[in-house]
Amino acid sequence: MSTPLLQRLARIAPYFRASRIGFVVAFGAAIVAAATEPLLPALLKKLLDEGFGAQRSFPLWAVPVFIVGLYVVRGVAHFLSAYALAWAANRGVLTLREGMFARLLDAAPALFTERSASSLTNTLVYEVQTGAQQLANALMMVVRDSLTSLFLFGYLLWLNWKLTLFIVLLAPAVAFVMRAVSRRLDRLTRAWQTATDELAYVVEENTLAWRIVRLHGAAPTQRARFGAQSNRLRQLMVKTAAAGAISSPITQLIAALALSAVVVMALWQGATGGQVTVGGFAAFITAMLMLVAPLKHLSDAAAPLLRGVRALERGIELIENTPEERGGTHAPAGGRGRGAIELRGVSLAYRGEETAPALDGVNLAVAAGETVALVGPSGAGKSSLVNLLPRFFEPTAGELRLDGVPLTDWRLDALRRQFALVSQDVVLFNDSVAANVALGDTIDKDRVRAALASAHLLDFVMTLPQGIDSTIGHNGSELSGGQRQRLAIARAIYKDAPVLILDEATSALDSESERAVQDALERLMEGRTTLVIAHRLSTIEHADRVVAMDGGRVVEQGTHAALLAAGGLYARLHAMQFRT
Repeated sequence: MSTPLLQRLARIAPYFRASRIGFVVAFGAAIVAAATEPLLPALLKKLLDEGFGAQRSFPLWAVPVFIVGLYVVRGVAHFLSAYALAWAANRGVLTLREGMFARLLDAAPALFTERSASSLTNTLVYEVQTGAQQLANALMMVVRDSLTSLFLFGYLLWLNWKLTLFIVLLAPAVAFVMRAVSRRLDRLTRAWQTATDELAYVVEENTLAWRIVRLHGAAPTQRARFGAQSNRLRQLMVKTAAAGAISSPITQLIAALALSAVVVMALWQGATGGQVTVGGFAAFITAMLMLVAPLKHLSDAAAPLLRGVRALERGIELIENTPEERGGTHAPAGGRGRGAIELRGVSLAYRGEETAPALDGVNLAVAAGETVALVGPSGAGKSSLVNLLPRFFEPTAGELRLDGVPLTDWRLDALRRQFALVSQDVVLFNDSVAANVALGDTIDKDRVRAALASAHLLDFVMTLPQGIDSTIGHNGSELSGGQRQRLAIARAIYKDAPVLILDEATSALDSESERAVQDALERLMEGRTTLVIAHRLSTIEHADRVVAMDGGRVVEQGTHAALLAAGGLYARLHAMQFRT
């Protein structure tokens, strides 16, 4: 193995440190198994030299006892080696996977814009598992076959050191082949992982957007796209297989050349009166032929070894190279703030300076307990503004404050405890109703029922088989759109945060449900700072203040009546919506 590969293995090793006892047992068992290899040619030598004469030096019953005992020892050693290795590898995978998932939970939000969900899932769930298995099996193959080669080589030296010198010529040739193959395999492995991510992303998109694909008849286009990515992956897999397979016949050819030379040399030694017996020659040839198999395995180990290393490196890079979110130290006494919000010259650009900013120098102050409605055309910056408050994004300029304290000075968990969000994009988990309502908090079943009742969902939930303990399926697939949104509202009610963000909170409700939930929201909004994003202007007429945005800027603000009278953007939006 080259130094770079050793350095890469050293980088992986800390995640498997807790599994070292398993590796020690596996290594010890591999030594025992390898030590038994020279015993068969040694038995063959003794049988040929001493077993066929009248003066046999051992009883016949000793032969089957020796052979059976040898295979029993070897079998036990192989079992212990395989079991200990599997135990160690899977425990290491557990440690690495837990570290990766923990980093996903505290990673800076930029990670989720740089990598797709399918890529992260593939790395965390599949790559580290298969990578660890491939690496562990390849390492054990290297250790076992290296030890076997070492024991057989030592036996060959003991038998006839002159003939063994021909075998020494194998080492540099095999090392050269393995080095060349390893370099190509490493390049192909990186390309293969990228192609796998891209193929998984195509599957992810079509799984999430299956309705749109079928509605627009886009199946042939998507099938062609999937086929192109699949074919690219197939080509890389074939190239990888070819690169891994070429080393084996080359290694066997080198071994055949060495074997030919050894046979000729042994015959010459016998003809010139050398100390070569029939048993010694047979034992030497047998041991040499036995040496070919581990050398072949060593050359075959390069492909799975490099694939395993690269797969685990991807997981380690996720942990080590992904910055975690960083907050300050401020937390309000009792954990609950007042809810006063202030933006000072806030700008936000998503894709760099060459594109128009999502927010451009926004100045806005919201008093504690005030209800402010954010209105404007699509792309005006309303959602961008509210996403800055829990620090899902960082402003490119300006400063945001909560209760007079800059957001960067807040401890992140304390900051996010101040906000409850009800969005038009409802996110639910494949868990019980109660767990979804009390998300992130301890489950108080009485509070859960009260929150569901306020969201006008309790009657429905109690008809489910396990009531509030019923599982709702992947992203609430067991619920209708309106029920999912009311469950999200119940979650906000349960959290009881001082700042409430409503982003089209009633968009998926029918008229009757909307009136009921609007009543619940109005009760919830009492005494809380509330930011309402709504395209249906009829839902915000009673807001304390309406802030109209366009092009990332605040263009006007005031009460509903005042803005209508002013005849500006809000009045035009209102006129278009109500056709007045």
